[in-house]
Amino acid sequence: MADDLAPIVQLLQATLDPRQHKQAEAALRQEEKKPGYSLQLLHITANNSYPYNTRLSSALYFKNFIKWNWTDEDGNYKLQEKDVVTIKQELISLMISMPPGIQTQLGEAVSVIADSDFWQRWDTLVDDLVSRLSPDNIVVNVGVLQVAHSIFKRWRPLFRSDELFTEILHVLDRFGKPYLALFESLDTYIEQSRNDKEKITQAFSQLNLMIKLFYDLSCQDLPAIFEDHLGPISSLLLKYLTYDNPLLHTSDDSESGPLEFVKAGIFEALVLYVQKYIDAFGTHVNQFIGSSWNLLTTIGEDTKYDILVNRALQFLTSVARLPEHSNAFKNETTLSQVTEKVILPNVSLRESDIEMFEDEPIEFIRRDLEGGDSETRRRAATDFLRQLLENFEASVTNIVIRYSDHYLAEYSKSPSDQWKSKDTAIYLFSAIAAKGVATTTHGVTTTNPLVSITDFLQKNLASDLVATTGIHPLLKVDAIKFLYSFRSIITKEQWQEILPLLVQHLGSSVYVVYTYAAVALERVLCLTDNQGQPIISASEIIRWRHSCWNISFS
Repeated sequence: MADDLAPIVQLLQATLDPRQHKQAEAALRQEEKKPGYSLQLLHITANNSYPYNTRLSSALYFKNFIKWNWTDEDGNYKLQEKDVVTIKQELISLMISMPPGIQTQLGEAVSVIADSDFWQRWDTLVDDLVSRLSPDNIVVNVGVLQVAHSIFKRWRPLFRSDELFTEILHVLDRFGKPYLALFESLDTYIEQSRNDKEKITQAFSQLNLMIKLFYDLSCQDLPAIFEDHLGPISSLLLKYLTYDNPLLHTSDDSESGPLEFVKAGIFEALVLYVQKYIDAFGTHVNQFIGSSWNLLTTIGEDTKYDILVNRALQFLTSVARLPEHSNAFKNETTLSQVTEKVILPNVSLRESDIEMFEDEPIEFIRRDLEGGDSETRRRAATDFLRQLLENFEASVTNIVIRYSDHYLAEYSKSPSDQWKSKDTAIYLFSAIAAKGVATTTHGVTTTNPLVSITDFLQKNLASDLVATTGIHPLLKVDAIKFLYSFRSIITKEQWQEILPLLVQHLGSSVYVVYTYAAVALERVLCLTDNQGQPIISASEIIRWRHSCWNISFS
């Protein structure tokens, strides 16, 4: 067998060499036309005598081969039937035994096959997976659950259909009870392994997959078996939402660890249940509100916690949308505490934000302007604040304006030292001033009637736009972004005064500043008034075009 595999192995190894990559890939494309090619790749992947990178390359080529050669447009197999049967027989056990990198590639291949064959042409798969689960073999369990997740996660974005629900019921009939039993045994295993770092880390890898599968199995409809056991399930979710173990902490402040991923996954599942199954889940919600509050008021500001904070805030936002639970935030004292202890810490600039502004300006812009901030603390805290604003407009507006004014006063005492306070003030004001969804063409079109956009601009931002020195570049960006966001609210007369300042900032030496200025200028030039006339007249554009040209190419 090894002799038969040698030519393929040599070609796979050659693909790892930049000098031979193209020729090796071309040769592999010829090999894939021969019968048995896919099985050769599987056998190379399974052979521990070959270097890891060769096996990983083999798994990658196998995945890609399956992707393009499993079935034709009509769903007919393109491979020989014996190869199809052998692949299905060997792939699961092979994937389970592989290291994570190889497991990922094979898992994607399983998902491709499942898209075509599961469940009618692969009706033994779930039984095969269940038969391999064990209360105390965590390594095998992780492999099995990874396969299951790679198949079941396909349901998440799909539209409801009879065919889809038939497939889900097929899975639940075979997988539901073993899943719950495995959850209970894992809980026991974690208790027994709490002082063993290797075991507890492996156990949390399994727990992370268990939580993902809980979401997968619930994404379309509430499974009857979960509804019948919602009390015990909720208790387990709450337990691990508040669980801590120093052995699971990471030393890197920027790297999320097992605890963060598991807790973030639990919050993601809670959001699903609050949004879709509140009738069944409603009696369990309050305990999670309390635990999320405790988490958010005690967690550190390290970036490794960002995904967890983001998901916790998403959960509170979902709860605040429900009339029967939003009253938990109604009291003005409670709203003040929420603002002070949850909103403010998560919208204030951190050192990591400033470092990104200085060292990774393109990523900073992508997050801020292109919607790449969906997983950030600031975005999640803003969404939560705006939901509270929607529920209790007057109270939230008064509270936030009070804090915004406080930060502006701090800034005025020492602008060079307290510039971050002004950034927070601007962000808070912008968060409650905008209502509805901003459009690409017009930006914010509906605003909070209790605040004045133009007054805030004149009193707090105009001076930053005019100043040539003494203003931190981030405050320049804040001012320009304010113009960009509220461009439709700012009056035509104000734009006549502001336009020269935007043009001036095209000449900034700071990448983010001149990029924001260019983006804002481009959007403003497209604005029209109620009569369809441009806000910036053709004569104004002609007047400033030479300045724009000279600055852009200086």
